[in-house]
Amino acid sequence: MTRPPSWVAGLIGAALLVGTAGCGNAAADGPVDGSVVACGPVTAVVTNTDVTPLDPAPTPTLPVTVTDAAGDQVTVTDASRILPVNLYGSIAEIVFSLGLGDRVVGRDTSTDFPAAAALPLVTPGGHDLSTEAIFALDPTVVLLDDSIGPPEVLDQLRAAGIPVVRVGDEQSLAAVPGHIRAVAAALGVVEAGERLVARVEDEIAAAREGVPGDDDARPLVAFLYLRGTAGVYLMGGKGAGSDAMIEAAGGRDAGTAIGLERFRPLTSEGLINAAPDVILVMTKGLESVGGVDGLLAMPGVAQTPAGQQRRIVDMDDTILLNFGTRTGHAVAALARAIHECR
Repeated sequence: MTRPPSWVAGLIGAALLVGTAGCGNAAADGPVDGSVVACGPVTAVVTNTDVTPLDPAPTPTLPVTVTDAAGDQVTVTDASRILPVNLYGSIAEIVFSLGLGDRVVGRDTSTDFPAAAALPLVTPGGHDLSTEAIFALDPTVVLLDDSIGPPEVLDQLRAAGIPVVRVGDEQSLAAVPGHIRAVAAALGVVEAGERLVARVEDEIAAAREGVPGDDDARPLVAFLYLRGTAGVYLMGGKGAGSDAMIEAAGGRDAGTAIGLERFRPLTSEGLINAAPDVILVMTKGLESVGGVDGLLAMPGVAQTPAGQQRRIVDMDDTILLNFGTRTGHAVAALARAIHECR
């Protein structure tokens, strides 16, 4: 599979990192984002949860005709009522960061940063779009990617004359600038898109400065996707998105190291063979298995170096694999966590 299926909660800001005592505390001279780190386990709690809009905000120049990620030519004549939706919340992040948040009329389940949290949901049942909820908001343009559907809803929107622009759905650091440019072009704010790309690229580059390049100094990190309530236990590998975050933060992806691609079912044998120094999970996933103690009780976990030392790092679901405009902050927080928790 290219990603966990459509029932997955939205995936990934600078973080306040707080853990149990025992491995030292880096709070005395903390990083620029105000993080505080202790080891074994480390819990990542988002502090600056909101996006930062461009200032000055742009004014859309319309109409524009764009070729979207599906190869369709779409003409946008009005950006006064924007509906940005996808599985990860990243498209809404981009729209708000461009300075157009006051034009957004609705949100998906994954879009829960403060500036957008009060907007009405168009995915009331989880992660499938509701035609009725969308029509009730009277959007003038819908921005989405292939992570959300179903297709028949999109057909109904087009039949009603609503422009639907599809953005690429690749979840990687390299794809972030392209997604920003695609959204900016569709909304008639190309120059603002370039300003935002420059800011995000600078933040990602700053986050990656100083991370170890030598394999001996880079911890082996296994990303586990956990949904205990649904009986879903996966391990990330090459191309899962988690590998890109781990590598950017100065770690080595344990799933990739043992030949996994994308997400694969978690097995005790595979995890033991991977022998991670650190186990990385999403916060809600950790909660779904009963916290750190519940995770350590899962087959194979306690037999890894990470399990033996309780080197567990968790980060908020809506920031870790979001690959939106806060990616630089996420990389910085993750780098600090995995290198302190060794």
